Amino acid sequence: MTAALKFAGKVVLVTGASRGIGAEIARSFAREGATVVVNYLSNTEAANAVVAQCVAAGGDAWAVQADVGSADAVQALVDGIVQDAGRLDIVVNNALRHYAFDPRTRTAFDDLSWQQYQSQFDGSVGAAFNVCRAALPHFKQRAQGCIVNIVSNLVEHPVVPYHDYTTAKAALVAFSRNLAAELGPFGIRVNCVAPGLVYPTEASGGTQEAFREQLIAATPLRRIAQPEDVAGPVLFLASGWSSFMTGQVLFVDGGLVMR
Repeated sequence: MTAALKFAGKVVLVTGASRGIGAEIARSFAREGATVVVNYLSNTEAANAVVAQCVAAGGDAWAVQADVGSADAVQALVDGIVQDAGRLDIVVNNALRHYAFDPRTRTAFDDLSWQQYQSQFDGSVGAAFNVCRAALPHFKQRAQGCIVNIVSNLVEHPVVPYHDYTTAKAALVAFSRNLAAELGPFGIRVNCVAPGLVYPTEASGGTQEAFREQLIAATPLRRIAQPEDVAGPVLFLASGWSSFMTGQVLFVDGGLVMR
């Protein structure tokens, strides 16, 4: 096999990359020589810190503020990348609509409004839709490209019924598979990474220790994922090592979901 897990010369857009999983994905691509665009919504200081870490890791990087929920903002983001870097090779849709993963405070179905479902749907599928719409003309022009969407193992194992969040992530899986089926003939691959609980992140900060311990006990590898555990599978799916994979969902949860 001639493909190597190196991304020198590749330009990668990671959405929601100023913190948590997105920041680690950005740093991991940079360590493999990629040029990384660190997309963020509001925290300029945090995004600039990730850029500095990417550069220190051996890659090139810059930060771009854009609300991925806005089609116009995303179009400007992608057009700017292509103008400045001359290309776009890989997109990682990681941006997360705010959500607190705390079983004690989750909203039961009887108390949920459709607007809460719609908000999560817009944050997951809507954002990916905007980014893919903007990126695909560039991918098709070069007959290559790679999209990795971050979903959740909750779509297969709703250990906590976060109804609105999990429903939106399940829709993102279907969105990804439909894109994979349509875009395969163009040389464009679309896959998903489905983490379990990742700790510590801002979203999981409220998850109580007792629940984490229960989850660890139920997990074959007996621990909870850290951000770097998610980054590795993302890089694999973006690399030549997975060149004959599309429409797949990789579960990254220590064996909690097996399929």
